[in-house]
Amino acid sequence: MSTAQPQAGLDELCVNTIRTLAMDAVQKANSGHPGTPMALAPVAYTLYTRVMRHSPANAAWPNRDRFVLSCGHASMLLYAMLYLCGYGLTLEDLENFRQLGSPCAGHPEYGHAPGIEATTGPLGQGISNCVGLALAERMLAARFNRDGHEIIDHHTFTIASDGDMQEGISSEACSLAGHLGLGRLIAFYDDNHISIEGNTSLSFSEDVGARYEAYGWHVQRLGEDLALDRIEHAARTAMDVADRPSLIICRTHIAIGAPNKQDTAAAHGSPLGAEEVALTKQAYGWPTEPPFHVPAEALEHCRATVGRGEQAEREWNERLVVYRAANPELADQLDAIFERRAPALPPGLLKRFEAGTKMATRKASQEVLQVAAAHVPSLVGGSADLAPSTLTLIDGAGDIERDSYGGRNLHFGIREHAMGAIVNGLALSGFRAYGSTFLIFSDYMKGAVRLAALMELPSIFCYTHDSIGVGEDGPTHQPIEQLAALRATPNINVVRPADAHETALAWSFALRAVETPTVLALSRQALIVLDPELIPEDAIDRGAYILRDSAGPPAIVLIGTGSEVGLCLDAARRLADEGVAARVVSMPCMDRFEAQPAAEHERVLGPAGTPRVAVEAASPFGWDRWTGEHGAVIAMRSFGASGPEAKVYAHFGITVDAVVEQAHALLSS
Repeated sequence: MSTAQPQAGLDELCVNTIRTLAMDAVQKANSGHPGTPMALAPVAYTLYTRVMRHSPANAAWPNRDRFVLSCGHASMLLYAMLYLCGYGLTLEDLENFRQLGSPCAGHPEYGHAPGIEATTGPLGQGISNCVGLALAERMLAARFNRDGHEIIDHHTFTIASDGDMQEGISSEACSLAGHLGLGRLIAFYDDNHISIEGNTSLSFSEDVGARYEAYGWHVQRLGEDLALDRIEHAARTAMDVADRPSLIICRTHIAIGAPNKQDTAAAHGSPLGAEEVALTKQAYGWPTEPPFHVPAEALEHCRATVGRGEQAEREWNERLVVYRAANPELADQLDAIFERRAPALPPGLLKRFEAGTKMATRKASQEVLQVAAAHVPSLVGGSADLAPSTLTLIDGAGDIERDSYGGRNLHFGIREHAMGAIVNGLALSGFRAYGSTFLIFSDYMKGAVRLAALMELPSIFCYTHDSIGVGEDGPTHQPIEQLAALRATPNINVVRPADAHETALAWSFALRAVETPTVLALSRQALIVLDPELIPEDAIDRGAYILRDSAGPPAIVLIGTGSEVGLCLDAARRLADEGVAARVVSMPCMDRFEAQPAAEHERVLGPAGTPRVAVEAASPFGWDRWTGEHGAVIAMRSFGASGPEAKVYAHFGITVDAVVEQAHALLSS
């Protein structure tokens, strides 16, 4: 056992503490990525102890600088910094890296520990979230800062890897960041030339810096000289560039100091091995035993950030008191955003539509959105270049543009995946944010939607053109499996309203959400507006309700969502004329209905054994749970086809005749 003590200066001691903690944690877990935290230790150390304005004692301080580790596989880098700087993680937490129940998960998970600003791991998501975070800062500053009262003025920092740069989402998001001139966004690019398969030259040879310059970013190239003073100078230079986001390129060496594994793919996604860990520690002049050695002077030095952060927060709070006295209404709005209060629309405020008329639910959504926006100042959003079709602009609210961030309408361009990640970044900052496109293109942004659910964010994804009702655009634009895939994702409420009134309730439901994203699936085609007296105010919260009932116990129950509810109503009337007692159930949110007790399921759908027919112009996947062994599903079992909407429905057998025929078939059997 070696008893050699560290003989380096204080900064080097701290940097090597980060490196050895990463090595030891990955080695103990026998799982993880040691090499990248070792390489990036100087960058993270400089940011946390010299550059960033943050308060470890209050990780939720609203005006803190944000840091997101986009290369989430290097999570031990973040955990080491949070422990050393006093965010509340303990050495025992680090020792339990990647273990069940540990706050130090394999990849950083938002909410698991103070100081984790976003869940990262799927590459490209973190840096794209940062575009949303940086945009939110500019939007908050435009709304709330007043002359002499600069209450919002923080920066967003991220470290991104070669993998982040290769993922398409980062290209989409960073292109938009450059277009919008988000000068308070600063990304460090870890150019270490290594990925899982080997050297990045196997598949990646572009000049990333030139690409980002073309996006409109300010780019600095540090090369291999990563002296701490140089890193700090580069960061502060970037902070002084007000009109462009900044990329700082660092040529690092993965597993630096490891005599046999530096600059190798073996150090990327596997433990170094006990022998290599010992050799590397010897190269650092570090004791090989015990593991997780933290020199007292290194911990004391890093923990000094606590006091500095508390002082910075106190000074900001003093500014906030003066601001509040001068701008009480604005301060209350700002508090609502900081506290992420769930807004509620006043009772009776939602527009009442005329029963019996016809209106597409996307059109109803447009009208409801205007009412909601008038009462929810934090509501912002936009579309992926489809606003004339998704109808998601807020009238008279202004556009978000370079140097003009006071509007509410975002133009994401044809960048669906980035849109999802940016919406999540806005939601992380307290905005009630939405993004819209056609339902078919939800596939392009599924990664971001899934992370909204994982982070328990109340992001809103407004998808229109929700079925084969798209018609002439054909199977490339007609969603089939998308609803089933979204419903299968945990912690997402997928709402497919049957008419304008259900759409109004859907928006109210989405805006009240606190920990769950909402997907709105809205029709292109006009639908009959139902009698509002038949629709309970909590229809979406329940998930399903009896829209039309029979005089006695129903012989058959027809279940529909969205545009197929009207079809079920027509079928029920015909069955009634034929002497068949039929109940119609509208199920706007299968997810919410699933959460109801079994007694509610039976009350709405009838007791087990009741024949049931579910009708949805989408995949039948998942419907058998509700139809039961004595039921049937009328749905799509192939891709769609190009043609007028009515003819497409008839071609695929999603008609009143088909429902009536299926009902009789079940009853006769």
